[in-house]
Amino acid sequence: MNLSPAQTFAISDITARAGDLSDWTATIFGFGETAWREYRSAAWYVERLRAEGFTVEEGSAGMPTAFCADWRNGPESDGGPVIGLYAEYDAVPGNCQAASPRREPRAGLGYQAGGHTDPHSGLGMAGLGALLAIKAAMLAHNIPGGLRFTGEPAEKVRGSKPIHAAAGYYDGLAAILSFHPFYMLPMCNTVRWDTHCGAAYAMVYRFICDAPEGWGLHDGAPIPQSHSAVRAPGANDALTLMYQASKALREAMLPHQGGWSISEAILTAGQATADNLPAGLAEVQYMIRVPTIAMADQVTAVLDRNAAAAAAMTGCRWERHWVCKSRHGLANHAIARTVWEAMQAVGAPVWGEAAKQVAREIQANLGLEPMAEPFIDEMSRLIDPEAAEAILRRDLPPSQANSTSDDYTDMTWHAPTARFYVARPALKALAGQAYPAWVMNALGGIPATIDPMVQTAAKILALSALRLLEDKPARDAAMAEFVTRTGGGVGGSAWTAPLCDYPPPIHFRWPEYITTPRGQDWWIPSAMPGA
Repeated sequence: MNLSPAQTFAISDITARAGDLSDWTATIFGFGETAWREYRSAAWYVERLRAEGFTVEEGSAGMPTAFCADWRNGPESDGGPVIGLYAEYDAVPGNCQAASPRREPRAGLGYQAGGHTDPHSGLGMAGLGALLAIKAAMLAHNIPGGLRFTGEPAEKVRGSKPIHAAAGYYDGLAAILSFHPFYMLPMCNTVRWDTHCGAAYAMVYRFICDAPEGWGLHDGAPIPQSHSAVRAPGANDALTLMYQASKALREAMLPHQGGWSISEAILTAGQATADNLPAGLAEVQYMIRVPTIAMADQVTAVLDRNAAAAAAMTGCRWERHWVCKSRHGLANHAIARTVWEAMQAVGAPVWGEAAKQVAREIQANLGLEPMAEPFIDEMSRLIDPEAAEAILRRDLPPSQANSTSDDYTDMTWHAPTARFYVARPALKALAGQAYPAWVMNALGGIPATIDPMVQTAAKILALSALRLLEDKPARDAAMAEFVTRTGGGVGGSAWTAPLCDYPPPIHFRWPEYITTPRGQDWWIPSAMPGA
């Protein structure tokens, strides 16, 4: 791939910003804020983007920790193409880890606080680094068009993109570029080809015991109140029944097909005021990852029946509240080829001696023999998208069009979208050996180990975006394929409309940092003893 002057300019700009991007990545890593509660992270991006000349809408689509930033080179009436990029910045509860070669939480916190696992801290900063370089190159080389950069909270529960999509934030874009850190083979240092991620539903089932006196009625009259009187089991028992019934019926929900998963998390339990009163409120969240929307609907119907049965047995009523309804992904070979060419021009990330020293220190701290070459070899190799696709398909039935899940898929129905992966640092393991989870989290926060991924991904994003801005035939080819696959573009005969028919689920008791007379804490008590 011969780079244009603008692309060469962008590469130099990203390299020149390496120190800033490293510091900024560490900043977001240090915040470690989790889904729907990324207050400091979102505020940081908004402030930075405004300082860089972007017009920023805070709280986009009704989500307090989302944003939408726009910039255009030239008057808007010129109608130049607009390219979409984005940042994610949510962390995961229970994964608090310092940027350290040993297991330790961030200062003043315990392990149950939030921590970056993927890491979205590096994902978002690669997007921002690319965005600033593209803007600088457009100005320097007088390239018309625009940039849209969305802040996407709560990706771990597939949160914001279905909501942004339904609210029209991706409409009218010439292309969207979606990067994610990766290390699972074969989808490492490559672009997705045919098999994009599948559908995902997430919901909270709420059990409320607000009329317990009616549960024990006999012959029309309640048993007189006493400590020995019959009483409603209440919301805790409803939640327990729901939890166990859904576990027991999991194999029957979608038996032996499709590569699907379902996971649960208890959000709220208790609310009783004395030991003889039934718990008044309990909530459990489910996340369903399936290849198709029809499968997600089937599983939801089973969960609804389980909730109704559990409520009836315990003197409760039940409610279902949506967290996410995310569509399956749509392939686009034309834009995938454009990004693959950019990836070949940039190459895979390379970890230098400083990073290797960190890796060896981790190995030594775990009682392992430090390796001369501690990183997995494939982390620094590219794999052709069609070759990766062939490997991926070995484990999938021919009828299955989508696999695993991620909410970028909602973007694919509104503009030509490329999904690509750049390796994050991962360590080699000997046979019978496994690294604890904190190792990956730490590698995602230590500058020497995470910066190569951020630099590489930013350059691929920048080259791809500038190619699409400068090369009308490449841009038109991607849009033509999008129109064909959707049966006419947005609203076409083969188009899948947004599934989001719910408000942003921001009012649940999602884990978050709080300030108390004791200082900053996590709502699941997690301050270190003596802190």
